[in-house]
Amino acid sequence: MPSGSTQFRYTQTPSKVLHLRNMPWESTEEELVELCKPFGRVVNTMCNVGANRNQAFVEFADQNQAISMVSYYASSSEPAQVRGKTVYIQYSNRQEITNNKGTGDSSGNVLLVTFEGVQPNDVSIDVIHLVFSAFGFVHKIATFEKAAGFQALIQYTDAPTALEAKNSLDGRSIPRYLLAQHVSICHLRITFSAHKDLNIKFQSHRSSRDYTNPYLPVNPTAIEGIAQPMLGSDGKIKEPESNVLLASIENMQYAVGVDVLHTVFSSFGAVRKIAMFEKNGGMQALIQYPGMCEQL
Repeated sequence: MPSGSTQFRYTQTPSKVLHLRNMPWESTEEELVELCKPFGRVVNTMCNVGANRNQAFVEFADQNQAISMVSYYASSSEPAQVRGKTVYIQYSNRQEITNNKGTGDSSGNVLLVTFEGVQPNDVSIDVIHLVFSAFGFVHKIATFEKAAGFQALIQYTDAPTALEAKNSLDGRSIPRYLLAQHVSICHLRITFSAHKDLNIKFQSHRSSRDYTNPYLPVNPTAIEGIAQPMLGSDGKIKEPESNVLLASIENMQYAVGVDVLHTVFSSFGAVRKIAMFEKNGGMQALIQYPGMCEQL
């Protein structure tokens, strides 16, 4: 057996599961085992995963066997090859293969994604949608902050689509050009969620989106241009100028909807967005103009 080395090309935490990339799409489990068996006993494999079916996972009986394989090819002048094609090997974030060939009981249609190396809101919901929709139609996304950091729930149509996305993206990084300038790297750590159907109540450019329901109301905080109260020179709260109006709807004699508000407020300029919501037992609305609001 090739001897191990203390120098590693990869910086991931060692695992007994290895992630192999650039595999021939038609490669077999037998070929994967043949590549790995000089380093130890292979107890599980997952072949032909990812959008291009060119990735694989292999699980050794012992972590030291996986370390031996990574160490050997990190220092060898001959790269790992399958059918004459160079294969790239790294440690996987997972510690075992639990969804072999997509039949694992824990798989589902909703993924739980942890974004490592970023702060909340460093990764926009539009970027998340762009990355994960490469593997199938994304129904819903909900982001939130937990002790584990910035996370998101991503709902697909079915479990096989979610599994493909998980196998392809788990342990990978979001492309740098999709990130904000101050963010250097964003790793993805992905598991399955117990959720089956996310309950999205509002569309929001920051925290939630339901791509199956375009008529879902917009969260009032999702409209840009809302400013925080400021104090004037006299110490009293001063309303800042803004391109968003807050309207309280009182003593309604007939039903007032978005269409009615649009008719009224468009008399003073082009209305970009309107959001209606209940507050303190009454109805209120936010009306957004392109520029500073006209005096009403």
